[in-house]
Amino acid sequence: MIRLSNKKILLCITGGIAAYKTPELTRIFKKNGADVRIIMTQSAKEFVAPLSLQAVSGNQIHYSLLDEEAELGMGHIELAKWADVILIAPCTAESISRLAQGRANDLMSAVILASDADLFIAPAMNVKMWNDKVTQKNVKTLSLKNINFIGPDSGEQACGDIGDGRMSQPDDIAMTIAKSFSSSFLQGKKILITAGPTQEAIDPVRYLSNNSSGKMGYALAEAAYLAGANVQLVSGPVSIKKFDGVNLYKVKTADEMLKIIKTLINDDDIDIFIGCAAVADFKPVDYKNSKIKKTDDTEISILLTKNPDILKYAADNMTDKIVIGFSAETDNIIENAKLKLKSKKLDMIICNDVSNSEIGFDSDDNEVYLITNDTEQLLAKTSKIKIAKKILQNIQPLIN
Repeated sequence: MIRLSNKKILLCITGGIAAYKTPELTRIFKKNGADVRIIMTQSAKEFVAPLSLQAVSGNQIHYSLLDEEAELGMGHIELAKWADVILIAPCTAESISRLAQGRANDLMSAVILASDADLFIAPAMNVKMWNDKVTQKNVKTLSLKNINFIGPDSGEQACGDIGDGRMSQPDDIAMTIAKSFSSSFLQGKKILITAGPTQEAIDPVRYLSNNSSGKMGYALAEAAYLAGANVQLVSGPVSIKKFDGVNLYKVKTADEMLKIIKTLINDDDIDIFIGCAAVADFKPVDYKNSKIKKTDDTEISILLTKNPDILKYAADNMTDKIVIGFSAETDNIIENAKLKLKSKKLDMIICNDVSNSEIGFDSDDNEVYLITNDTEQLLAKTSKIKIAKKILQNIQPLIN
């Protein structure tokens, strides 16, 4: 089964006869939920019609390194940040050579140098070109840079020769890309994640809450599931669809969230707790059964009391397990996070600056610091799903 829901795939097409397979490859990606953008080299346009690829992908085709229609004309940077994965299919011997040299004289190579997305190459060339010593040296150079090769396959080629060099079939390429989004380093682990805000009712129509969108918590749940974990997600009110395979528990208040968490921690043998939810710190002491009416008075007072500390509860009751917290700060970010790490006796805390709208509550990107008692690491700004994967990779060494 191919699972590519909401994945962002940048397909780069170079000038080889196998380019005729790319509309079908694009169709498979789209059918399985991926968003596909396409870069074509100038020579690729001689083998497959850009209009056909635009129709299949539903997106504009990109050719030029200097794209005046892109934001500030920096199209290669925009594409580099957008992609979850970059695939070159077909990839000619010439393109492999330029990539091995680190050149950036066209849109495709500039995007690749500017991106932190995983790169996959599906070679397509004559058998003698593939077996040439220089080509194989270039392939080795790229492999040492952790660039992934898909194929080539062996068989009869367009020129009549037989041997290695054929581009892999679209179904096989799509399956390889799908598998790249999942790994098994959390196989068998049970992870409990909290996400989103809580809503603390004042009366039947009003409540106290915050600006959390839940995007970071849901990204962590998706990444953990794809890494093989059994994921329990306890979420406050959000408008995000949960990833298939993740077990979701919907709540509104902090008290409701704590009740579910107590049950899961006590009954489900959780290995890792990640408190990503922005739980309201306070709630009204008195709930009004009827809507509070506006009067001539210019002021109204609402007495507040502290909500339960869910993260501290998890840390106190999972002393032999891994407990991770989040710290959303507006100033003294690292200092405040370190205080929270020590006071709650956490294994790790992840903090970010929510006063920055580019990485704040409702943004698609994030930039965070990972802090333990011994280490401090910056995860530079990128998409929340990429941040989620990096967080889990850094949690892996904590697992016994």
